[in-house]
This record gives sequence, structure tokens and C-alpha cells, in this order.
Amino acid sequence: MARDHDGSDCVDPVIVWFRDDLRLADNPALHAAAQSGRPLICLFVYQTDDDIRPLGGAARWWLHGSLLELDRALRAMGGELLLFSGSAAELIPHLAGVFRAHSVFWNRRYGAAERKVDEGIKSKLKASGIEAKSYNGHLLYEPWTVATKSNAPFRVFSAFWRAALASGEPGSPLPTPSRPDFSSGVSVSGVGTTKLTDLGLEPTAPDWAKGLCANWQHGEAGAQNRLDELLDEGFSSYAVARDRPDRSATSRLSPYLRFGNISVRQVWHAVAAHAMQSGSAGHAFEKFQSELGWREFSYHLLYHNPDMAEGNLQPKFDNMPWRDDRDALKAWQLGMTGYPLVDAGMRELWATGWMHNRVRMVVASFLIKDLLIDWREGENWFWDTLVDADAANNAASWQWVAGSGADAAPFFRIFNPVLQGEKFDPEGAYVRRWVPELATLPNSIIHRPWEAAKKDLLGMDGPAVNYPARIVDHRLARERALAAFRSLAWRPLPVGNPRRKASRLLRWRTPPGDR
Repeated sequence: MARDHDGSDCVDPVIVWFRDDLRLADNPALHAAAQSGRPLICLFVYQTDDDIRPLGGAARWWLHGSLLELDRALRAMGGELLLFSGSAAELIPHLAGVFRAHSVFWNRRYGAAERKVDEGIKSKLKASGIEAKSYNGHLLYEPWTVATKSNAPFRVFSAFWRAALASGEPGSPLPTPSRPDFSSGVSVSGVGTTKLTDLGLEPTAPDWAKGLCANWQHGEAGAQNRLDELLDEGFSSYAVARDRPDRSATSRLSPYLRFGNISVRQVWHAVAAHAMQSGSAGHAFEKFQSELGWREFSYHLLYHNPDMAEGNLQPKFDNMPWRDDRDALKAWQLGMTGYPLVDAGMRELWATGWMHNRVRMVVASFLIKDLLIDWREGENWFWDTLVDADAANNAASWQWVAGSGADAAPFFRIFNPVLQGEKFDPEGAYVRRWVPELATLPNSIIHRPWEAAKKDLLGMDGPAVNYPARIVDHRLARERALAAFRSLAWRPLPVGNPRRKASRLLRWRTPPGDR
């Protein structure tokens, strides 16, 4: 019989602290704990630690479902998920002592505030003689494992991804522990457990989550089903069709990856196996592979730039003359801008907690460049309304569109919402689904309803007169945005090589046409 750290025959348990890894399969912390031969205590802390950004509403809804499904899965194996709410920095060391834990295992996080909490907990546990171990359960390549030849972090995606792939194939997924030994008779009296419903993660009055419930299946099973659907529905066309919001051609795995209902290693190897078996999906796999690479790169940036959601990665954008226009911001949030593709995207977001990636870029460009509103307003709105709101991806993507990030799209890349709609929603199916006021308009003008003649509006149940007028003229807004950007060249330049930076700004003054 195994002995505890006191040498007695009573085996002290291992605590498995679940965080962004709400699954049983390919969970390194859970796997290591099960392999230890000690009984397991599984717990989750709804964290209120200072400096850790609170989850948005849609993410809290997703978390509720994920915790519910994880508890059900653990109970089916003879265990349970203990829930706590409060400061993890205080709770974890306290619970380790109460439960007489031999060890505490968890999978790593990469935000600065989270790492600070984890490092403090690890120090407290070790000082108490309790083993603390952390594992990689969230990424293919952890941020410190990929660096330039001068041992610096990468700032360009293509170079980062080449170096990451050259470092080796991602490890194979770990199986679900077959017969884990759960600690029996754990007394939770006096330790402050809470019920899932008491966390208040789901909306009540009003209940705005009905559309989310209709569009998503929670938990590990939901993630696996979605992955299977992706591979069964013609993955070979992914590289071409993924830009079409009117088609179901994207993976829709992002919220499952965000909360760890499935691991990125599971996704990587499943798609690679499918590509090999099909013999015709190589290009699709390469494209999908690079999308996973962008997720990795976003975490690389977050790790090395902890305030990425608040500060411009390119300091010159600190001088950008943003507009404070609450009415325009509200119109954008509600999907009432008068631009059908933008409004369709924003309404899809509110109804489902998700938005097609191509449309995310268009609506972000519209807010930042057509409305000249600070990208942080958009990042905050997405943080609250996306079920896949992720500290790394959300901030990195908004900075990419704004032109203020690392390896960002240049500011003068201004998406034309009309041309984007005509190119990627040519029959108007996406717009008709989410902007029903325009449902009977012909394809030729559905993305520019202000050009509709009266004959096009006759007989419409919800005539286009009920659809708002454009809140801004794109052509004029584009010129305003470019003028604002050009003004940065006359502001104080960041410390460094002023000649090099100035010449770069001057080259940017002659922008290409709309995309």
C-alpha cells in the first residue's frame, strides 16, 4: 500500500484543480494525478482574485454548461466536481491543508495575473510541504519554447509559425483515465463549497441566452460531436469555403478550445489523421493548421505583452485621435449601422454568442476605421458577448485589425463592408438570415439597400424603410480614418530609430484601394 508523506498507511489525496481544461481526455494534470496511485479530489474555483479579468456574460453562460457536464462525467466515473467561489490564492492552499493533500496538480495559464496567482499558490504549497505540479494542457507550443535566434519573442506570425513547426510535431493526446481512484468520504462541511446555480453564471431576468442554448451543445461531448461534424461535412473544402459566412464551413470549435472542452492536440491530430486518410485534404489541413497557429501566436504575444487588451503594442497608436461617439457605438453594438453585412454580424453575435471570422474582421474594421472608435471598445464588447472570448485571441485580433498590434494588418487596410458582402455573401443568404428587414431585396442591391428603388420595396412585410439609414458614408469615413492615421506622422515618435520609423510612416501615406 502507498504511504502518505507522514509514512502512515493512509494515502493522502491529489487535488486536481480544473481551470480552462474542463474535460477528461488529454488532460495532463488529471492524467498525472490518476497515474500517481493516490485518490483524487477534483475541484474548480470561480476566481475573484484581484487583477484577474472577470468573464463576460456569454462566457459565464458557457462556463456554467461546461461545469455541469464535467461534473456529470466525473460522477459517471465515481467522482464529483467540488465547486468553490473566491480567491484561489487563498482557497487552494487552505483546501490542500483541510484535505491533507499530498499534491495539487493543474494545467498552466498564460496571462500575467493568472501566472502571478499560480506562482504564489505554488510557493505557499511548497512551504507547507505539499507538492505542486503544473502541466501544458492548453497549447501546442508554450510561449517560452519558441524564440528567435537571438532568444527574443517573435513579432511576425509567419516566422513564429515556421519556428514552432520546426521544433517538432505536437505530442499525441492522452487518453481519458480508465479507472481513476477518487477520494471517498471527503468531508466538505466547513470548507465553503457552493452549488453551480449559486454562482449565478446563467442570465435570469432577462434571459438572453435562448439563442445560445439553441446553437450550442455544451461540454466534452459537444466538442467531440462538433469536431466529428467538421470532418464529416467535407473538410476538404475548408480552405476555400471558410470565408463564406453564408455557409457552415468553419470549425466552430473556438469556444470548446477556450474552455478546454477539447484540447488543441486532440483537434490537431484528428484533423491530420483525416487529411491523411482522405488523401485530398492536404491544403485544407495546412490552412486549418495555420489557424491553430494564429491561436498559438496570440498566446505567444499575450505572454510577452501582458497588457495586450489595454495597451497598443505599437506605441505610436497612443496618439490616435479616436472619436467618442456613444450613439455610433450603440448602433454598431445593436446591428443598426445601415450596412447589412456589419449588422448581420452584430446580430448573429448577440443571438448566438458567436460570429463568423470573416465578418468579425469586417465589423472590427468598421468600428475602428469607419467610425474611428477606439479598438478597445470593440474588444470589450466582444469580451462580454462572445462565448469564445479568449484573453489572447480577442485582444490580438482587435489589435491586428487596428494596425496597432504585432504583425498587424496596416491601418490603411480598410474593409469596404459593401464589397465584402458582395464577395463573400453573393446571394445575400447571410444577410437575409440576420437582417430580415431586407429579406426580399434582390441580390444586386441587398448589400447596398440605400440604392433600392421603390419598386424593390413594394409588397415587403418589413419594408426596408424600417431598416436604418447608413450612420456614415464609407467613402468619407475612409478618408477621415486615413487623415487621422496620417496625423500620427506629425506627433512625437517613439524612442528608437526615428529615421527608420518616420520613413515607414511616410510610405504608408499612399494607401491602396479598398479591399
